[in-house]
Amino acid sequence: MNQDSDGKDPREARREKLRKIEEMGIDPFGCRFDDRSFIADCRQRSETEIKWTRQDGEEVPLPDFADENLDYRQWKADNGPGAESGPTVRVAGRIMLSRDTGKLIFANIRDWTGDIQIFIGKKQVGEENFALAKLFDLGDLVGAEGRLGRTNTGELTVFAEKLFLHSKMLEPAPDKHAGLTNPDLRQRMRYADLAFNDGAMQAFLDRTKIVKSIRSTLDRDNFCEVEGPTLHVVPGGAAARPFATHHNALDMPLTMRIALELHLKRLMVGGMERVYELGRVYRNEGISPRHNPEFTMLECYQAYGDYGTMMDLTEQLIVDAIDAIGGGYIRQFDGKTIDFTPPFQRATYADLFQKATGIDASDEAAVIEHAKKLNLETEGKHPDVIRNEIFEEQVEDTLEGPIFVIDYPASICPLTKRKRDNPEIAERFELFVLGMELANAYTELNDPDLQQQLFETQLQGLEEEDSMAKMDHDFVRALRYGMPPAGGLGVGIDRLVMILADKKSIRDIILFPLLRPE
Repeated sequence: MNQDSDGKDPREARREKLRKIEEMGIDPFGCRFDDRSFIADCRQRSETEIKWTRQDGEEVPLPDFADENLDYRQWKADNGPGAESGPTVRVAGRIMLSRDTGKLIFANIRDWTGDIQIFIGKKQVGEENFALAKLFDLGDLVGAEGRLGRTNTGELTVFAEKLFLHSKMLEPAPDKHAGLTNPDLRQRMRYADLAFNDGAMQAFLDRTKIVKSIRSTLDRDNFCEVEGPTLHVVPGGAAARPFATHHNALDMPLTMRIALELHLKRLMVGGMERVYELGRVYRNEGISPRHNPEFTMLECYQAYGDYGTMMDLTEQLIVDAIDAIGGGYIRQFDGKTIDFTPPFQRATYADLFQKATGIDASDEAAVIEHAKKLNLETEGKHPDVIRNEIFEEQVEDTLEGPIFVIDYPASICPLTKRKRDNPEIAERFELFVLGMELANAYTELNDPDLQQQLFETQLQGLEEEDSMAKMDHDFVRALRYGMPPAGGLGVGIDRLVMILADKKSIRDIILFPLLRPE
């Protein structure tokens, strides 16, 4: 059992304070709090609205408080006598630190924009408010109204005249030094992680900025955001195992979507020439630092474009996202440096394969022999499938990037248009950063007869539960109505955020990742 310094159960000690607050006639869970300022706004206002005025009426510019060696008390002595003035503000946040000296209490509170100190003096707030402050605990949500100014040490402070309790925390706060460090607990108790772990909130705020930036870039380029169905009769658009469900009223099996692609292409057939969706997809597969069963995907399609168009767009999306969160194009991830300065490197699949393995990618016998040396299964597999397994095994981890890997073997790209001068090659790229795939794009196949033929070839030998084991006949029918030539792009938002926010695990940038039952 956790106990406080007096030997009491901290939960019971907090509930005892809760009862005393109720006896004072104060609602311990607060109410509406109008005209509140965010703490970041207070810091910005402090630069222009806190003034030092000498007795002769002259205003003296305040010093730069970023200088840690500044002695504000000495500065005032050198520029006085005089008085400091500042605006009255109302702030609210969670108590992160508290120091009680008897008749004075200094509390640091935090909202989602930053931290600020609150000065609570018995003389300044009155007996009742001061008695309330004595019942505050770490983690309580409180408010204060008072003058914005600086202490003798120069620390920005709200000199409280009124106090408010917005919510009494009934659980003990994590240790201020050890904090909430267990990764499983941080993900399971995300509320506590965000509230008490320094830097936890910023990664998710950066995620929001990145997603907003992506939408802004696409909207600026005249793309239309749409919402496709998340329940599919036939899963398609990717090779993945779906989650199965059942619709009772229609008595029919359904699956959660594994990709966004085929419905967006239907919209292009209908005349929506630039479409995108930013949404959740679901794949009934393993969990790892790079995979979560539900994740966020961007897919977009541009009529009369190709995979080159999508390379330019991908580059712009990432550059704009970096600009949105700041920090520059030279970034750190897991101790390694990545240079996102455009343009990104481009190299062919075949050239990278040969560079990493020393084997000509077109030499089937050599490819199969090399696969056997790597203990890869080769029996009954198409040479291109074997070649791609070698690529995944030996090449991808060498790709520091950002690098566009272009021109994949056509047989492993059933939704992709072939090169005119070489039908064995598909106009496809994948964007890699430090061995991780961030984006995948095609020059989209719009020939309905060839699409049906490729689907039929792909279905051969697949197990029934495989997502690609059923043909989407309606999609083929849609193509027969005429889909314009187009470029299509998919971007894994979680992995992109993970890299730009320098987080080692995808779970650190998904607010509520899937976990085993507690």
